[in-house]
Amino acid sequence: MKRRRRGRWIVRFVLAAVALAVVALLAAGGVAWSLLTPYQGFADSAFVEIDKGTGTRIIASELADAGALRFSWQLLAVRLLRPSAKLQAGEYRFSQPDSAWHVFDRIARGDVFYYELTIPEGSNVFDIAAEVDRLGFLSGSDFLNAAHNPALIRDLAPAASTLEGYLFPSSYHITRHAGIQQLCRMMTGEFRRQWRLLDPPADIEVSRVVTLASMVEKETAVAGERPEVASVYYNRLNLGMALDCDPTTIYASLLEGRYRGVIHRSDLASANAYNTYTHTGLPPGPIANPGVAALNAALHPANTNFLYFVAKPDGSGSHQFSADLAAHNRAVEQYRRGRSHPQPRPHR
Repeated sequence: MKRRRRGRWIVRFVLAAVALAVVALLAAGGVAWSLLTPYQGFADSAFVEIDKGTGTRIIASELADAGALRFSWQLLAVRLLRPSAKLQAGEYRFSQPDSAWHVFDRIARGDVFYYELTIPEGSNVFDIAAEVDRLGFLSGSDFLNAAHNPALIRDLAPAASTLEGYLFPSSYHITRHAGIQQLCRMMTGEFRRQWRLLDPPADIEVSRVVTLASMVEKETAVAGERPEVASVYYNRLNLGMALDCDPTTIYASLLEGRYRGVIHRSDLASANAYNTYTHTGLPPGPIANPGVAALNAALHPANTNFLYFVAKPDGSGSHQFSADLAAHNRAVEQYRRGRSHPQPRPHR
């Protein structure tokens, strides 16, 4: 009898143990399913900002409140499985269904959300300020004020009076909390990097090269003819001729707040120091921010005797170069005959 009772007790114990094991497996499976199943509790996108030093429990609660997690305990469960992972501070954007495991992984990797600021070659400080304004969390006017301080570039270009020319055109990834000064430091830092890669002579006057490169950048978008454009300006400088560069006249008008998209006779006659029609030599500083090709052209101009250039009438954006005024006038006449509708005045 005792043996039967002992046997029944053993059977019951085994059955209970098996039941507990099944329950544990089901619970573990349910947790695993919960941690690995994508969830979206927001309509369009959600932003969660994690401050430095924030604990996992608070992060989990903020993620759940934003709809990035179904339950806050899910992040805590992943934390138990990954105790050595370090959650990174920053702003995170959630725009599609995601699992708790992957949400944790993103934060551990520091996959923070960046805004992209793209600055094309030849942009001036006014263009950049407009792009900064479009970000929505930085002020274009604050950027213009910061760009008027050349301190970030003064060691490399002592003659620089502003950061114009040294705000390298590129794409920059910035966070919502990036300041204007940080942005300027990023852009001038990229200029320094690109300038080193060009390997300029140690004794070269940086501001002179950058100023001329900015004019080359604004005069032509055809990379292959930039060395020829640079040669025209160097040849004119050597002869003491006025550079007659339309983009400098436009820049002078921009500085005075009166440019309306067209060059007027009053612009050409302006006494502004940036107007190279009324002043010989280079303007006081760059008129835009040149890219690598324009900087390289200013460092290595073509060996020519060209003194003039005018746009070709074929709409290609390229130019006809001439060594004397008679040839230039013929090229200008060809330009005028080849165009069937009014065009901007040709460059000289």
